[in-house]
Amino acid sequence: MPANDQVIRDAAGFRLRGAQVTRLETFVDAAFAFSLTLLVIFTNDLPQTAEELREALKRVPTFVACFAVLMMFWAAHNRWSRRFGLEDAKSTLLSLALVLVVMVYVYPLRMVTSSFLSLVTGGWLPNELGFSQSDVMRDLQTAFIVYSLGFGLLAWTLWRLNAHALRHADAIGLDGNERHQLQTEIGVQAIMVVVSLVALAMALALYWFDPRMPGMMRLFGGLPMWCYATLGFWMPWYHWRRERARLQQLRDEADAGGAA
Repeated sequence: MPANDQVIRDAAGFRLRGAQVTRLETFVDAAFAFSLTLLVIFTNDLPQTAEELREALKRVPTFVACFAVLMMFWAAHNRWSRRFGLEDAKSTLLSLALVLVVMVYVYPLRMVTSSFLSLVTGGWLPNELGFSQSDVMRDLQTAFIVYSLGFGLLAWTLWRLNAHALRHADAIGLDGNERHQLQTEIGVQAIMVVVSLVALAMALALYWFDPRMPGMMRLFGGLPMWCYATLGFWMPWYHWRRERARLQQLRDEADAGGAA
C-alpha cells in the first residue's frame, strides 16, 4: 500500500484498496451489463409506425425502474470491490452467486415491475405479466413471491460479502471510521433482506389463504409490493442514525487525541 498521504479515498473517506479492476469484478460488471440488455425497451421488432413507437415508449418507465433496481445492487458490489479488493475463494463464490441471481432475476423483475406500474396507472402502461381470469390473486402472489426471492437473495449476497470483509478488518487494515461505515453497509443490506422476507411471507400467506378469503380481504392483494415502499422510510432513518453515530465517534476520537 502506498504511503498514508498518497492513499486514494472515496467521498466518504474510505480507503480504496481495490484500485485495480480484477477479473472477478470485470465478470460481475459484464453480467450486469448483459442483464440490462435484456431490459431493452423494444421486446420484439423495432417499431415501424408512430403508433408502434408510442406503444414501445410506454415501456420506458418499466425499463427505468428495473434499471434503478439493478444499478442499486451493482453499485453496492462495485463499492465493496473498490473498498476492499478481496478476491479469495469466498468472495469469488459470493460474487458468482450474485451473478447467478441477477441472470435469473432479470425477467421476473421486468414482468413484476410492469404489472405493478400497470396497476398504479390504471392500465395505461403495458402489463407484461398475464394473469388467468379464474385465479388472478394467486397469479399476482406468485409474481410477488418470485420478486421477493430475487430481491432478498441479491441483498443477502451483498450482506455476506460485506460481513466477510468485516471479518478481515484487521488483515486489510480498516480504521474505526471504515469499520463503522462497513457496519452501516451491512445494516443496509440486512434491512432489505428483512423487508423482502416480510413481503415474501405476506405473499405466501395470501397465496395459501386465497380460496378461503372473503372478497373484501382480496383488496389487500398488493400489500407485498407496498412493503418495498417502506424502504423509503427505513433507509433515510437508518442512514441518519448511523451518520450521527459516526460523527459522534469522530468527535470522541478527536477529543481523546487532544487530551493525549
